[in-house]
Amino acid sequence: CLDEKGKVHEFHSSWRTDDCNDCSCSRNGIKCCTSYTTPVDYDKEKCESIFNKETCSYKVVEKGDHSKECPVHSWVG
Repeated sequence: CLDEKGKVHEFHSSWRTDDCNDCSCSRNGIKCCTSYTTPVDYDKEKCESIFNKETCSYKVVEKGDHSKECPVHSWVG
């Protein structure tokens, strides 16, 4: 399989991309999906979601104080 960056991957191999997608190669081609979930149900007026590319995860924190996490009631992904 040839990925979007031109790198060749063996059949039955898997890898994580720089933008946090998990991909796999089979004889049918490459399949990719996100490796993370996205917060959707939280207080958007008081809080904001911040994506960490190193851990491929979101954290939901207060806008005025990023040391305080906010409760999240629902995630998608």
